[in-house]
Amino acid sequence: MEQVATRAKKDIELIEEVNRLRKEKNAVILAHYYQEAVIQELADFVGDSLGLSQQAATTEADIILFAGVHFMAETAKIINPSKKVILPDVNAGCSLADSCPPDEFKKFIDAHPDHMVITYINCSAEIKAMSDIICTSSNAVKIVESLPKDQPLICAPDKNLGKYIMKQTGRDMLLWDGTCMVHEAFSIDKILKLHKEHPDAQFIAHPESDPNILNVASYVGSTTGLINHVKNNPANKFIVATEAGILHEMRKEVPHKTIIPAPAEENNSCACSECGFMKMNTLEKLYLCLKNESPEIHVAEHIREKALIPINRMLELSK
Repeated sequence: MEQVATRAKKDIELIEEVNRLRKEKNAVILAHYYQEAVIQELADFVGDSLGLSQQAATTEADIILFAGVHFMAETAKIINPSKKVILPDVNAGCSLADSCPPDEFKKFIDAHPDHMVITYINCSAEIKAMSDIICTSSNAVKIVESLPKDQPLICAPDKNLGKYIMKQTGRDMLLWDGTCMVHEAFSIDKILKLHKEHPDAQFIAHPESDPNILNVASYVGSTTGLINHVKNNPANKFIVATEAGILHEMRKEVPHKTIIPAPAEENNSCACSECGFMKMNTLEKLYLCLKNESPEIHVAEHIREKALIPINRMLELSK
């Protein structure tokens, strides 16, 4: 009990210091829905990849502290070359981004020169620089539907999102063979068993999940889409298949509803599916990051200029 009280006191002190430093340094804190609850509560803006990109594009802060993973902070730097962008833990990566190495992806697109390249925002700056347009799970269907129907398309790096887009749009696309380990961890057998135990619950899922998962979902959407669905749907119980950090925002929005995390495979230490990379950021690391203005994110200018073009195309289409 004493240890818990000591930890709580330390957290309060760290929060006070973060609040002082952000005002002193004119810093903005952007956090993804998958961050731990204390970081979400501390952030100036909490959102999904699209919302965070839009916030990064409009902020007047001198420093952007990105509480998320590396590709998100990179995106903020691409959009804001004159601002200092910092990340609490520089090793907070992304299994999906890692599944698409730039050298291999270049060979892939070079082999299909007539294809337009659409890449999910969950990729490195180098991959973005090779792309024609970026998408997020919030706007992917809209972006694909905006393109000429006779235009051959490459969609990367998430094959599950690509299959979902193909199903929604009727477009045939060439898919890169990448996945997110968090969304791949869900167990269809356990989900069906859980749904039998809660027949009054709606099962909802993120489109990065395996098609077998999406086929049994009553709603598929981005993190923001999932939150809005839980808020606006009359159902009072939901089983949610995405990273468990989203449950914090859902429970804040609808405290009277029951939110159940979808079960992962048995070898997972949590009953839900958590992103170890997202959870590398802690309150203490966030404080030290803001205090020392480090680790700082840098993107080579020749890559940044190329990557900015498809990001701006996405932002323009998403207005």
